[in-house]
Amino acid sequence: MKAPLFQVDAFTTRRFAGNPAAVMLLDAYPADDVLRAVAAENNLSETAFLVRDGADYRLRWFTPAVEVPLCGHATLASAAVVMERLEPGRTSVTFHGASGPLPVARTPAGYVLDFPARPSEPVAEADVVARIAAALGVVPQEVRANAFTYLAVLESAAQVRALAPDLAAVKRLDRPGLIVTAPGQEAQGSGAAGNEAGGFDMVSRYFAPAKGIDEDPVTGAAHTTLAPYWAARLGKARLAAFQASARGGEMTCTLKDDRVLLEGACVFFLDGTAEI
Repeated sequence: MKAPLFQVDAFTTRRFAGNPAAVMLLDAYPADDVLRAVAAENNLSETAFLVRDGADYRLRWFTPAVEVPLCGHATLASAAVVMERLEPGRTSVTFHGASGPLPVARTPAGYVLDFPARPSEPVAEADVVARIAAALGVVPQEVRANAFTYLAVLESAAQVRALAPDLAAVKRLDRPGLIVTAPGQEAQGSGAAGNEAGGFDMVSRYFAPAKGIDEDPVTGAAHTTLAPYWAARLGKARLAAFQASARGGEMTCTLKDDRVLLEGACVFFLDGTAEI
């Protein structure tokens, strides 16, 4: 079977930055082990698999190791594929996946995702905080959690950028991911999502070795946890965010009731055909 395959750099305005995602269009989903094999072959943090469903699309996301319930950058990339390659001129699309309907609309600067918010709660267990501090090599100001991830808050953006965590220790945590964040004290990247001063409201990194991703370059799903936290802390609903991985990426997050709107741009790298 041959299938259209695209590779897109998401949450960036520059090629070779942001988070690369593979997007494959299928007539129907094959067995899960085939999807896992394709994702492992692509060897990117996520591969998105699209199947047409009337005017909408069904969407599943796989890391090289596991299927995940939500992925922001691969959804952004999928929207770009639909609106720029499969149905040029289309201005919106709704994807259906494990996290429910996910509407995406074209904007002047790129695309905006409408995702469910994932608020977090403070972690009181001293042993959990100690394990996270040991894994990071720095004591967080605060540790929070939800069902999907831990969130460690550091004092400065410089601390976030300087981290060299013990990934084996991160993998042993009882959540599949660890977000590390701090106030965005200075501008980075292209500044496309920056605030009027050219900087960012928050800086973050995301580690998920348990999912086969030591460090994800730019993580939309992580910002569904970051946005509620920083919106409450900073007293503002619209936030400029920078993920300080080696590739780097920017997005604008808007908290709207129990949803988070994630806006970013995409750059195409590859259009081709895969044989599976």
